[in-house]
Amino acid sequence: MALYVLKFGGTSVGTVERIQAVAQRVKRYRDQGHQVAVVVSAMSGETNRLIALAKEINEQPMTRELDVLVSTGEQVTIALLSMALMTIGVPATSMTGDQIRMTTDSTHSKARIMDIDEKAVMSVLDDGKVAVIAGFQGRDELGNITTLGRGGSDTSAVAVAAALKADECRIYTDVDGVYTTDPRVEPNARKMDTVTFEEMLELASLGAKVLQIRSVEFAGKYNVPLRVLSSFQDEGEGTLITFEEQDMEAPLVSGIAFNRDEARLSILGVPDQPNIAAAVLAPIGKADIEVDMIIQNSVGDNTADFTFTVHRNDFVKATQVLEQVAADVGAREVRGNDKIAKISVVGVGMKSHAGVASTMFESLGNEGINIQLISTSEIKISVVVEEKYLELAVRTLHSAFKLEETA
Repeated sequence: MALYVLKFGGTSVGTVERIQAVAQRVKRYRDQGHQVAVVVSAMSGETNRLIALAKEINEQPMTRELDVLVSTGEQVTIALLSMALMTIGVPATSMTGDQIRMTTDSTHSKARIMDIDEKAVMSVLDDGKVAVIAGFQGRDELGNITTLGRGGSDTSAVAVAAALKADECRIYTDVDGVYTTDPRVEPNARKMDTVTFEEMLELASLGAKVLQIRSVEFAGKYNVPLRVLSSFQDEGEGTLITFEEQDMEAPLVSGIAFNRDEARLSILGVPDQPNIAAAVLAPIGKADIEVDMIIQNSVGDNTADFTFTVHRNDFVKATQVLEQVAADVGAREVRGNDKIAKISVVGVGMKSHAGVASTMFESLGNEGINIQLISTSEIKISVVVEEKYLELAVRTLHSAFKLEETA
């Protein structure tokens, strides 16, 4: 007998029929003798509906009250799923974030988990019931309802699995595993049987939407075995996110991630002197704008050029901040481009093998794709290209690294 934590997202519980299908899947685990805790999201579209209601009252809703409002979406799901389970003879108890004693900090709408008292959930499991838990929500030390931010139900599930010392946390979603890249862009993308936590963390941070990055971080920190499976297909093996690195025969590159939501900003002709990087970037940080890739070039006349990327949603705001910086430091001009995309190749094999960068650059060059920026780490190489070349670049690299072939 094993203890599993199963997580079902909004599309998996989007209708009563789908909730009933989830109940049948949970029953199969129970029939095999396993203990099961289930973490669920709100029904698909429900959180957006609740936020829209709040904005009809106030365009910038009070975050404490917004958390009280949006947390009700998951409570609807846990009640319906518990009813569905009991209807088919599976004893179940619904539990809110407060009832599982998930304590968070007090940062409403993006709280971080501090602790879970596993005794409440284990009591339900030891009574022979399925614990049906509301994801995405907790309470702070004052008893206020908090939420974990978009995608927080994944993090809730991993946290519950860590607290219960579960044998595995299984994330059921609308795809049947983690692919070498998005199959909608590259039809030859292949589902991976395993991927390391290190690789999954990079893929999630670089644009892969299968898992929420905080959940991957949490799983890695607490050594929670994590598996991605499909809610809409017969039980398969999915993809296991593992702590074991691949052997020496494994491919150098495991996957290709991409992000369309990028914008590039350049400030040209800044004085080339100590602390000038801080003078340029500190105001960007104070404006609560996250900077990604950064390049500084000295141009030979005692000036330097800075180029960096931000999220496309921050492009206008960042441009305004940078124009003020340019005036303050005496820079020549500010340039920007919000029609770019970032493409990254990821693989732990890069640690011990050379040649990935040259293959990547040569393959893109042969297709006439110009690289605007380059960023590297131990297991990834990212480049910025014109957005119009995104899909061609992904397909080119997928073929160049032979990712369609079974490892």
